[in-house]
Amino acid sequence: MTLRLPLPDGSTRAYTPRTEPLALSPAGPLTSRTVFSAAHVVADPYADTTPDSPAAVDWDATLAFRRHLWSHGLGVAEAMDTAQRGMGLDWAGAAELIRRSAAEARAVGGRIACGVGTDQITGGTLPEIRAAYEEQLAVAEESGAQAVLMASRALAAAATGPEDYLDLYGHLLRQAGEPVVLHWLGPMFDPALDGYWGSADLDAATETFLDVIGAHPDKVDGIKVSLLDARREVELRRRLPEGVRCYTGDDFHYPELIAGDEQGFSHALLGVFDPLGPLAAEAVRILDTGDVAGFRKALDPTVALSRHLFRAPTRFYKTGVVFLAWLAGHQEHFTMVGGLQSARSLPHLARAYELADGLGLFPDPARAESRMRSLLTVHGVPQ
Repeated sequence: MTLRLPLPDGSTRAYTPRTEPLALSPAGPLTSRTVFSAAHVVADPYADTTPDSPAAVDWDATLAFRRHLWSHGLGVAEAMDTAQRGMGLDWAGAAELIRRSAAEARAVGGRIACGVGTDQITGGTLPEIRAAYEEQLAVAEESGAQAVLMASRALAAAATGPEDYLDLYGHLLRQAGEPVVLHWLGPMFDPALDGYWGSADLDAATETFLDVIGAHPDKVDGIKVSLLDARREVELRRRLPEGVRCYTGDDFHYPELIAGDEQGFSHALLGVFDPLGPLAAEAVRILDTGDVAGFRKALDPTVALSRHLFRAPTRFYKTGVVFLAWLAGHQEHFTMVGGLQSARSLPHLARAYELADGLGLFPDPARAESRMRSLLTVHGVPQ
């Protein structure tokens, strides 16, 4: 059967869904790269909430999705941007998410890294921002998770120059119990982070970032770069101290960055690996054998879907991620915390379905087709 998918100009076109998914089975750990999938949260669709209410989370479905990622050998990057930190999930909800997911990781032997930020405050002085970071760092470390020091909106607003970043991050790194991941999230993901590291000039900001790392290389496991600029990421990773990894967060160029070149490669911490998890893991297993061409052949075709999901305004990519999780059967509804399911248009979602279906991402294509058809019917698209 065909579907009538809506187009941005108001017309529709016929699409024939595929009938067979890719055969991707759970398998053991990856060996050549460390790969984290940033994971979304599943909202409780029965909760009586408003967009301004604290997030109501379906914990069973949320943790089940993390077990799905771990079963394919991926690590889970928890309570980060993909989990709607600062876009529906507040610190109280994030702290509970960290504790629950870290306990689940211990139970199944999964790798987990958790976002540490300052979102329990909306502004404040530099000492208050440092205290907020410390509070969240303690929660992550007490849970047994690796900490990812996320970029802070409050710090971006309060800092007067590079020295404030050097001082604050230096303090946090000195007191961290284990090496952390430093996260540089560009303004395309969060406009409030424009000018992070003390300058809107990315070259100057890069020097400050490297100064922070260079002062405490023993406390930095790696960096997570989300600037959607492959050239800049490659140049940055070539300047990292020995032993400090680069985890690509570039959802536009990840195959080439993970594959690397004669001077090195990037590991991965990616939001797009939420919907791509099994396929991405299978591609990295091919890379584990040394077959770079086979890795690119498997992963390159996914870039069109990723670029679509992360198109501007990039911060709303979470809507497409959760939409695909619903179609894939990882949750029973298309509802998001904060009502963010409304952040992308119907034509955008229809194209996401078409691209994902073409890749064979849905374990049950018939179920995905039925759910897509129901969404189209609700929106008045004749079938």
